Amino acid sequence: MQRIGYRTGRRLATFASLLTVALVAGPSLVAQQGAKNGEWRSWAGDTGSTRYSPLDQVNAANFSTLEVAWRFTTDILGPRPDFNLQATPLMINGVLYFTAGEHRDAVAVSAATGELLWMHRLEEGRRAQTSARRMSGRGVGYWTDGRGDDRVFYVTSGYQLVGLNAKNGVPLADFGVNGIVDLRKDNDQTLDIETADIGWNGAPIVARNTIVIGAAHRAGSAPRSKEAPKGYIRGFDAKTGKRKWIFHTIPRPGEFGNDTWLNDSWAYTGHTGLWSQMSIDEELGIAYLPIEIPTGDYFGGHRPGNNLFAESLVALDLETGQRKWHFQFVHHPIWDYDVPSAPILADIEVNGRKIKAVAQPTKQGFLYVFDRVTGEPVWPIEERPVEKGTLPTETYSPTQPFPTKPPAFERQGFIEDYVIDFTPELKAEGLKILQQYKLGPLFTPPIARGEGGKIGTLYIPNGANWPGGSFDPETGMIYVYSHSLLRVLSMVNDAKRSDMNYVSVGGGDDGGPGLTVQGLPIIKPPYGRITAIDLKKGDIAWQIAHGETPDTIKNHPLLKGLNLPRTGRSGGAGGSSGGIGILTTKTLVISGEGGTNTTPNGQRGAMLRAYNKATGSEVGAVYMPGAQTGSPMTYMLDGKQYIVVSVSAQVLPGEVIAYKLP
Repeated sequence: MQRIGYRTGRRLATFASLLTVALVAGPSLVAQQGAKNGEWRSWAGDTGSTRYSPLDQVNAANFSTLEVAWRFTTDILGPRPDFNLQATPLMINGVLYFTAGEHRDAVAVSAATGELLWMHRLEEGRRAQTSARRMSGRGVGYWTDGRGDDRVFYVTSGYQLVGLNAKNGVPLADFGVNGIVDLRKDNDQTLDIETADIGWNGAPIVARNTIVIGAAHRAGSAPRSKEAPKGYIRGFDAKTGKRKWIFHTIPRPGEFGNDTWLNDSWAYTGHTGLWSQMSIDEELGIAYLPIEIPTGDYFGGHRPGNNLFAESLVALDLETGQRKWHFQFVHHPIWDYDVPSAPILADIEVNGRKIKAVAQPTKQGFLYVFDRVTGEPVWPIEERPVEKGTLPTETYSPTQPFPTKPPAFERQGFIEDYVIDFTPELKAEGLKILQQYKLGPLFTPPIARGEGGKIGTLYIPNGANWPGGSFDPETGMIYVYSHSLLRVLSMVNDAKRSDMNYVSVGGGDDGGPGLTVQGLPIIKPPYGRITAIDLKKGDIAWQIAHGETPDTIKNHPLLKGLNLPRTGRSGGAGGSSGGIGILTTKTLVISGEGGTNTTPNGQRGAMLRAYNKATGSEVGAVYMPGAQTGSPMTYMLDGKQYIVVSVSAQVLPGEVIAYKLP
């Protein structure tokens, strides 16, 4: 283990002064009211994952005048640039805490200047080099006893939980073993310490005295075997590091849900972890876990049954880990519809009835809304018949759950109406290309390559993704970004690749020939959108294209002279599938673009945009040197409101950039 400190007398003085002048706030037990007292103490603003702050110094009248206050670049943390920096910093007592760099270092910087105060790195050797989750991480967790014991927690690339003194970055002597809890141990399964396919790049969530940690694995589109490590979820004591509980996401014999794994398939099936973020209601003492798919992503013939708790929202007792309720969004999952983001806790009123609700954005493009105490749906969810597939040895659920409200916020499945229609000629060519693929509504099953003369099943696999949404507790509105990506499920039986009967060609992303039309996306815009959903009514209030039209479309010769509407853009650096996060303030919805363009100021980059949260009309934008890859946050310090966002690009090391008014 190695701790690297960048400390001088001047930096110590700066840190001390920051602690003196900073806004001091005790922890709030209300999880769904947004960030408090000008700070940002949890990854999503609060443990209810609202991504909301009531700050309003930055508003529609002045957003476009924001200037860069400071920039923290990750190239100081290692020679390999971080092209997909996903961190959302915490701000506590005038200090920002986050993870960054190729080694996933924990860092603390001045909230006023971006100056590095301390950093911590755990040298893990081979277990980090072989990790399935080598990314720089999404952030850290924070805990305080309110009397000076302030702690920061992060998970390393090699799947170890590290506890640090928040003031100086020194490992906690009374936490785990010299500040470290090895997450590959005490896991109720045998895992190779160096090479096990299990890790996590999420930010720990901490409430009361419990740290909750997720588990993730390599992509399961074409796994080598049906046997894999299981993604169990655990709670740890924030003071000692001792395991308090473990939740078996694949239930063992005698546990609730084990009978949904037929033919003893629970014994060898793996994955079914939690690769995203989670939420906690501190008052109720309930943790809400969004669970992923089992092994493998697109075929489950070796795991017959509904497969609880795969692709479910599970509510656990925070102190004991006991299940309180659950809801499964996909029975016997075979579409990689992992529950992708933190559930959003929201106190709402529906038809005169006050409800403590939890709203879960999904890849299906649905927002499912429940009473978070009982698990009862706020609006009816119907089990509707879906198509039965044709793959030998696969089992199919005859029905899947469809919420009656709110309506879907993203396109689902793939139908001919989605095809490009800039011109009649482009549409005709697009429709011709579609004849090579099986089309259908949501839950159209995968097919074997060549079945019926088709390459595979074409569908839109991403509604929401890991950044999730944002909730305004004043208006009861949820805002969520989604983008229309395409995937082709073309299944083959290949004993050289896997002991499973079927795996996906190209890892599930093989589009085959011609998923563009003359170099243009075969799907019509918008490619990225922000949707405002009124939780009081269960309706969509507004929906807009988010992001400027990409240069490759704007400048395409076949579109010359056409008056193109803004198309929006896919999320992340290089248009990756990661999605884009949203920040909501007193008056604004704020989110940056994915990809890069020639911006209005003539530079290569992207724009951080602000919208009127009541109408969706754009009210301002400022330049970013790269795509937004981490979700934005905001804080107040010395009378100034800052907006901070992580950006990345293929030729730009990841940066954390802070903006403030002149």
